[in-house]
Amino acid sequence: MTAREEILAAVRGALREADRTEAVVPRGYRSVVADIDLFAERVVGYRATLTRCTAAELPATLRSVLGPARKVLIPDGFPIDVGGPPSTTAEFDAVVTTAALGIAATGTIVLDHGPGQGRRELSLLPDVHVCVLRADQIVPGVPQAVAALDPARPQTWISGPSATSDIELTRVEGVHGPRNLHVIVVTE
Repeated sequence: MTAREEILAAVRGALREADRTEAVVPRGYRSVVADIDLFAERVVGYRATLTRCTAAELPATLRSVLGPARKVLIPDGFPIDVGGPPSTTAEFDAVVTTAALGIAATGTIVLDHGPGQGRRELSLLPDVHVCVLRADQIVPGVPQAVAALDPARPQTWISGPSATSDIELTRVEGVHGPRNLHVIVVTE
């Protein structure tokens, strides 16, 4: 038997053995609680802004965050009247979306582009992205987020405003998306 044949025989034997037993892979994930305070800390750490409000306060909070001069794009299915007619995609400078979920451990918001979230480009083109997230949509960590999301849907994971660094590590914001991300967490 050649060395090649010996190696292939060993591999085939190992594969037959693996077919008979199910390998248990230990998962040593840190336990993280779906904590709004941790989520808020992480979001702000990415240089985004976070505001908490109740459902009753949400319309006024949105108007305050957006200011009077904004041309706002509101995707189909957004559950709150922001005031004024939505702009067309050619003339907006801010977008208001909902999210599929938020991740406490990383401060990430995930859009699966369902109702109230719009197409992916809507979260990437404007200078300002305001995302509304209910407190009960915050999951502890990435494993729980992956388990909760539909893998067949498109997803955009957002951790702070768009930012990049050059070779000298000079941070530049807004190159590949919004320079400003504002997350509103609805607590009731």
